[in-house]
Amino acid sequence: MRTPIENIEVFKKRRQVALDKLGSSALIVTARPEFIRNDDVHFPYRQDSNLYYLTGFEEPESILMLLPGKKAQTVLFVRRKNPERETWDGFRYGPADAQTVFKFDEVYPIDEFEARAVEMLKGYDGIYYRLRKNAEMDQKVMGVVESLKYSQGRTGLGLISIHDADEFLGEMRVIKSSEELHNLRMACEISAQGHLSAMKSVRPGMSERQVQALLQYEFMSRGSARDGYYPIVASGNAATTLHYNFNDQPCKDGDLLLIDAGAEYNYYSGDITRTFPVNGKFKKAQLEVYNHVLNIQKQLIEMVKPGVPFRLFHEKAAELLTDAMLDLGLLSGRRADIISAQLHRKYYPHGMGHYLGMDVHDTGRYVVGSKGEPRPIEEGMTFTVEPGLYIPAADTSAPAEYRGIGVRIEDNVLVTSTGCEIMTQSAPKEVDDLERLIGSEPTFK
Repeated sequence: MRTPIENIEVFKKRRQVALDKLGSSALIVTARPEFIRNDDVHFPYRQDSNLYYLTGFEEPESILMLLPGKKAQTVLFVRRKNPERETWDGFRYGPADAQTVFKFDEVYPIDEFEARAVEMLKGYDGIYYRLRKNAEMDQKVMGVVESLKYSQGRTGLGLISIHDADEFLGEMRVIKSSEELHNLRMACEISAQGHLSAMKSVRPGMSERQVQALLQYEFMSRGSARDGYYPIVASGNAATTLHYNFNDQPCKDGDLLLIDAGAEYNYYSGDITRTFPVNGKFKKAQLEVYNHVLNIQKQLIEMVKPGVPFRLFHEKAAELLTDAMLDLGLLSGRRADIISAQLHRKYYPHGMGHYLGMDVHDTGRYVVGSKGEPRPIEEGMTFTVEPGLYIPAADTSAPAEYRGIGVRIEDNVLVTSTGCEIMTQSAPKEVDDLERLIGSEPTFK
């Protein structure tokens, strides 16, 4: 039998918190589908974050139901034991072992979901469920909803209300527990060590893919199961493409290299970006852009403390980066006019940062109230701080010396009672540190 990767009691406590919050509604969370890469080759499977958050259960074709007030409040549906399929695909818990190991009130085979769920859902005012994640599961759940309506006879009652489970669970996940912070700190430190290894090993002529291999080797050798997201290893002008992921070009002497990569540890992801010269020495123009971004990032991190509206960070980043664009001669005019017209987005098209956790762009609301007022950050939140400037080589309106330069610097912070903890501080970003480290321990001959 496979051993769960974390203490099952943690998941049991989370289920109880969710049950207490559901009131007169039920919750249904389904597994992510499996995906075919090509022919009969599957992509490696990763469980849906919400399902894992509440169960610790990693198998596909599974459904969780939380049923407050019922005799069996926690119910899981899983694949049956099947020795033939296990010979090909690996171990399955099956209903009996899943109930024992993962501590559910009841566990049934997945093929019994539609027959059993109708009765289980009777008496609730609504269901929390997220549509459009898994088409096959959507069909099963909507079939249950239809059957539930018909089971009520000629009452005139319509379909039971369906609410977004992702928003409900996102608010549970936005403030991190001590167990979550342990995993997240581990993910951040592993990610930082991967970046450090890449810095020490990179040199002109190495391919972006070789750098990617160094990152992934370091991640997995330190306990990560997978990348938190597909890594961006972008040299030269490729760094001006925000989600560049070809990772197949040579790292040329004189170019900058932007690496945006994070390791996942126990389903929690780091998310670090560092930018540095391939040959270990910044050119004058590169240094000017880099120092602007670095100084801005430090100012933004200094702002982090409970009570500050998240939107304020975005607004401050836009102001500071627009000032940098004006200083570099990328734009001209009044800062307020430039921002009002969104002209700054030509060189800074993204936001200051995002929540971080089980998903690299983690769940949780950025606004509060029915009118969408800015949400103040709170102790226990974790997010990225990642200003950047991107000047494409083809941009003839920019001064020639800056064309083809893309710089982003990204760290992961935990909001504390008085400020923040930088969980990714092991990844160097000061100019002197970078120039000392780059190429100091080449791995590839």
